[in-house]
Amino acid sequence: MSDINITRLDASSADFNRQLKDLLAFNETDDLEIHQRVLSIIAEVRKNGDQAVIEYTNRFDHHSVTQASELQLSVDALKSAWNNLAPEQAQALQTAADRIRAYAEHQKMESWQYTEADGTVLGQKITPLDRVGLYVPGGKAAYPSSVLMNAIPAKVAGVGELIMVVPTPGGETNQLVLAAAYIAGVDRVFTIGGAQAVAALAYGTETIPAVAKIVGPGNIYVATAKKLVFGQVGIDMIAGPSEILVICDGKTNPDWIAMDLFSQAEHDENAQAILISPDAAYLDAVEQSINKLLPTMERAEIIKTSLTTRGVMIKVDDLNAAADVVNVIAPEHLELSVEDPEALCKNIRHAGAIFMGRYTAEALGDYCAGPNHVLPTSSTARFSSPLGVYDFQKRSSLINCSEAGADMLGKTASILARGESLTAHARSAEFRIKTD
Repeated sequence: MSDINITRLDASSADFNRQLKDLLAFNETDDLEIHQRVLSIIAEVRKNGDQAVIEYTNRFDHHSVTQASELQLSVDALKSAWNNLAPEQAQALQTAADRIRAYAEHQKMESWQYTEADGTVLGQKITPLDRVGLYVPGGKAAYPSSVLMNAIPAKVAGVGELIMVVPTPGGETNQLVLAAAYIAGVDRVFTIGGAQAVAALAYGTETIPAVAKIVGPGNIYVATAKKLVFGQVGIDMIAGPSEILVICDGKTNPDWIAMDLFSQAEHDENAQAILISPDAAYLDAVEQSINKLLPTMERAEIIKTSLTTRGVMIKVDDLNAAADVVNVIAPEHLELSVEDPEALCKNIRHAGAIFMGRYTAEALGDYCAGPNHVLPTSSTARFSSPLGVYDFQKRSSLINCSEAGADMLGKTASILARGESLTAHARSAEFRIKTD
């Protein structure tokens, strides 16, 4: 395999901001043909329910289902998958699940209230969602870690029922995925996928119950369907290609950093891997490691395309300048491979997950560190957060006015309401004002 040359930028260059913007740009414009197909599938599922789901499943996943009951996996099937796992796989899944659950427990929001001097009580009530749908890719693209990361926070939040959908093309199931569903507490599993599964979860069919929110990754049809049903249901996010950004002071083994960059570049050709360092010689060393290690990788061609088309190495004057660049990029995954990551972290405002120190490989976060691996991509870390327990809880405001409070607030509300020419609002408040 021939050596690859990764794009180099210098943050001190007068044209740096434009060059960086061009490299970050990922124009995955909505495919209108896909959009129309998905709209048609959603409409068909809304109209014909189970029958539409059966027809699409037979067509796209090469099944011969005749009734909807055949699309549900029994709890025994999930338990059997768990019981028949190789011991090392079972131990790894259990360890990951325990760590994800322990972290999630710290995220739970609690209800609160306070009482004002006049006896008025104000507060916030926290309630879990009634039912959530979890989409899991199926067939060869099977991700048991995704099941754990999505299902466990939902169950910790107290979600009443968790419905998982996973396509089984040609009848192919993944036992690790089913085992993960079992230990994560998934309540029901349907062997459906694609836009038809999203539509069924959003609107419900005779067999598949409608949910309040849909989470989990999928292909372009799934992502498009999630966009189109948003509003009918909540969704977690529309995820773009995976991203990793590493800041290194030049003192970490360059082979480690090369492999860290590979760990995201191997996802697909559009994944983005970025290295920032104040040491130009170190950037050279990592590029040498990349070319040395690349031929040893199973997904070498995908990694090569990713690094060639979207990868970048950035020379900065110092680590403070590196933090400034990070805050512009707002990466999904950020490694601070430096001597004092805590100090550098104070300057980071925008990142989905931050991996601190030389020994913290991003891959640990993907599987078993504990924090969620469902993260904002495409610079959306500027305004959004990792998936967590809070995504499966909702907040209700509580207002309980005392007689004195209604008198005082009624006068204020009356003035403001009449200022907006909303007389009924004003009079509703005025009825509760004390009259002398």
